[in-house]
Amino acid sequence: MSILTVTAKGQVTLRKDLLEHLGVHPGDKISIEKLPGGRVEVKAARPTGKISDAFGFLKGKTNDRSLSIEEMNEVIADGWAGKR
Repeated sequence: MSILTVTAKGQVTLRKDLLEHLGVHPGDKISIEKLPGGRVEVKAARPTGKISDAFGFLKGKTNDRSLSIEEMNEVIADGWAGKR
C-alpha cells in the first residue's frame, strides 16, 4: 500500500513506481472512478474505439502495387538490420 500526501491545493502526486505499474508516461492520461465508501479506482486511460476504425489506415500510402513474399522478407530483414 502507498500513502500519498495531499497538498494545500488538494493535489496528489503519484510516485514513479505507481505510474510504471499503471503503464503511463508523461503526457498520458489516467482515469479516476469514484466508488462507494470513499474509495477511488485509478486506471490508465486507454483510447477507445473499434478495430474497424483502423481499416484503411494505410490506404493510399503505397505505390498501389503489392509486394512479393521475397520483397516483404527483404524489407523485414533490412528493418531488423537497421537499414530502414
